[in-house]
Amino acid sequence: MSPSTSVTAFREALKQSKNIIAVAGAGLSAASGIPTFRGAGGYWKKYNAMSLATPEAFEENPSLVWQFYHYRRMKALSSRPNAAHVAISMISFPDFLREIAPEAKFTFITQNVDGLSARALKEVAAKAGKEPSQAVPFYEMHGRILDLICTSCGRRSTNQDEAPLCPALAATGALPTDPNTLSGVDTEEVADIPLEELPRCEDCGGLLRPGVVWFGETPLHMEQIDGVVAQADMCLVVGTSSTVYPAASYASEVAENGGKVAVFNLERTEGDSDADFLFLGPCEQTLPEALFGLSEAKQEAQ
Repeated sequence: MSPSTSVTAFREALKQSKNIIAVAGAGLSAASGIPTFRGAGGYWKKYNAMSLATPEAFEENPSLVWQFYHYRRMKALSSRPNAAHVAISMISFPDFLREIAPEAKFTFITQNVDGLSARALKEVAAKAGKEPSQAVPFYEMHGRILDLICTSCGRRSTNQDEAPLCPALAATGALPTDPNTLSGVDTEEVADIPLEELPRCEDCGGLLRPGVVWFGETPLHMEQIDGVVAQADMCLVVGTSSTVYPAASYASEVAENGGKVAVFNLERTEGDSDADFLFLGPCEQTLPEALFGLSEAKQEAQ
């Protein structure tokens, strides 16, 4: 049976839900101008972006990897949350959630590292006269690009004030020719930055690395995430093709446990096989409309 595209039916199912989760991927931030790793645009300069997001790549060439992440960090700092971020942030506050699901709890799980969901939460709180602490916690399972980890002492810190992090990165990482991809100027050479000039730890002077989870590393908050997924009776899949595990399995697990799955994606994906509801189009349009009946313009005005 094909998934339903009925907003009315989706809202009725939402109203009956007790434990709602949302699992988000790169499509959530696409309208904010955050480039994705996958597809034809998944290249930075001449390099496959996915090949740079590994511990092995950093060990072999920290200068190259840091230049790639400097570019991504600058993109995150210059971007703004979009209407889909705002919609998810709204239902993270229990009183907003009660309007659409009177007896439900909500948990947000994101694979994105751009930090835009946290910024959206602060914006919603400020506009509604609330404190961000009144919202339910959410899980950034792949870390955050503004975080830093010392490879020597293990200290984790957040730095969203310094751009760039060190003088050597200031002259590198030209913006891409197409802001919706990772493609840079093909003729531009990547700098060979000496190890001692890369970002260093304030405590011990050790080499810093980006505070994200790379391919081959264990995602964060797995115990808590596994617990809420096991209890969920409604899963919102937002802007993800459901190809990166373990997040790719969450919708299937909810469906196998008898729960409902609603997919919000730009186009069809393999993950649609688990969907009870399917809303195709930019999630910054489809998600607010399905949750609240709000167009992007109406949501911005509220």
